[in-house]
Amino acid sequence: MTRFNSLLMNLKQVEVTKAKSLIEGPPELELKDLPSHLEYAYLKGIDKLPMIIAKGLKDDEKEALLKVLKSHKRAIAWKITDIKGIDPRFCTYKILMEEDYKPTVQSQRRVNPKILEVNKKEVIKLLDAGMIYPISDSPWVSPVHCVPKKGGITVVPNEGNELILTRLVTGWRVCIDYWKLNKATRKDHFPLPFMDQMLERLAGNEFYCILVDFWVIFQSPIDPKRPRGKLLSHALWNFHYHRMPFGLV
Repeated sequence: MTRFNSLLMNLKQVEVTKAKSLIEGPPELELKDLPSHLEYAYLKGIDKLPMIIAKGLKDDEKEALLKVLKSHKRAIAWKITDIKGIDPRFCTYKILMEEDYKPTVQSQRRVNPKILEVNKKEVIKLLDAGMIYPISDSPWVSPVHCVPKKGGITVVPNEGNELILTRLVTGWRVCIDYWKLNKATRKDHFPLPFMDQMLERLAGNEFYCILVDFWVIFQSPIDPKRPRGKLLSHALWNFHYHRMPFGLV
């Protein structure tokens, strides 16, 4: 227990305070550059609660859209801590395993200090949101893999003053390698829609919106009696998810 407490203090190094409501304390967010056809609109003041909307909207269309968004802003998640999740008494996600599966413990991959710091920030973020909890042992261990967030391509000169195409990296995304766990998982055979049918449904509509499946998946609590696999490790501790993570099927 002492080892666990000291690790969490080293990870967080912050006092636990009562979270303010969305209206009392809008979150400070780092806004990224947008494509030319998109722009930011704000639901509170001139720089609070940002939303991404189409830049080509007319003034009356933009006003009507913002009116709807402002009336439902409590249903929008700007940060992972805004996701309250589904009551486990209503539903839980059960990971069904094949009959002949064998638990697999995969070794954590070595990473450079920069990626280790990315992992640390991810642990702190998920701990604060109550998405994960620490464990000492697990029959399933899945390693962490960080992939770059791609931000387009630019041209930069090399040592020979030659122009070289270079892909921009805007950040890092922490992923879990659930390949072996997913291989042992019993698959759900739900029919997927055909692309031409989806496009036909969109045809003739003036407006449409998209939902980020990352926020949708983090809503579902995992059945505590089913295998969950390790989330990620930092220093001397491992973690399990409380809710269904992205990449686990």
